[in-house]
Parts: sequence; structure tokens; C-alpha cells
Amino acid sequence: MFQHLQRRLVEQAPRLLRHPLKLVPFPLQQNLMEALLGRVFREAIEEGEFAFLAGKWLKVEVSDLGLCWFISEQEGKLVVARKCERADVCFSGNSQDLVLIAGRREDPDSLFFQRRLKIEGDTELGLEVKNLMDSLDLDGLGLMKYPLMDLATFIERARETHVPTAATMS
Repeated sequence: MFQHLQRRLVEQAPRLLRHPLKLVPFPLQQNLMEALLGRVFREAIEEGEFAFLAGKWLKVEVSDLGLCWFISEQEGKLVVARKCERADVCFSGNSQDLVLIAGRREDPDSLFFQRRLKIEGDTELGLEVKNLMDSLDLDGLGLMKYPLMDLATFIERARETHVPTAATMS
């Protein structure tokens, strides 16, 4: 019973969250994203590891939630914009897969080859972004690490749950 409920919650959450998340004003999204990125990637930013994004734009799209941000490096900070003239590379996927990647429960390469993670545009830039993300230590998230890991585990378990159907019950 609990596994079925867990699976249904994971399946339905994006549909339920899509419209309320669209009501969040972009300036609030921008402030939250910039603060979060600055905190999570503080050490990498300080060491200049995001310098390759200077003058370039990374588009991050959460397809099932209808969310999209453009991220660049400017003057030693990661900045978030609603639009840009032209994205150099685009990463897109559904919310569950992106949480699983962030929580280190899924490998981005595997999802890319399964066509669940799309990387379009400047291939070299995309690889730099992916490699930087792969190299980051989850401990850099501080206390945010634990809710992320819990959510990734919840999604992973829900996906592993087999829900009996009429065909399998007979």
C-alpha cells in the first residue's frame, strides 16, 4: 500500500507542482537560484572553475515543471537570467531525473544515452559543465545534502516499486 502511494506521489508531483511554480515571480526565482548556486558552488567559484562560462550561457530546463533558467559566470559569480540572446548549451530533463543526478543516484551519461537527459548545443561546453558537476562533492551542499539525498532515495524507491496490474494479478 505504502509503495503504491509513494509511486503515485512521485508520478503526480510534477503535474501538481507545475502551475504553482509558474506563479513564483522570476525575480524571486532568480534571487533564490543565485543564492543557492553561490552557496553550493562557493569553493568551485572561488577557484575559478566556472570561468569557462564567462560570456556563455547554459540553459537549464526542467521539462515537466515548465521551468527554465539561463546561467552564466560574470565577475566571479554565477548569474541567472530569464532570457538570453542565445544559449550556448542546453541541459534538459524531467524533475525526477535531475534530482537523481544531483543526488548521485543516476549517472548523467546513462540518462543521456537513454534520452532522458538532453544536452544540446556546444558539445565541448556541455562536457565541461557535466564534468564539473560530476567532480563536485555533495558535502559542499552542507545541510541541503540530506533533504536532496532523501528526495533522491524516495524517487528511486518509487521507481523500483512494481505496481500490480490486472494482467499480472491473474
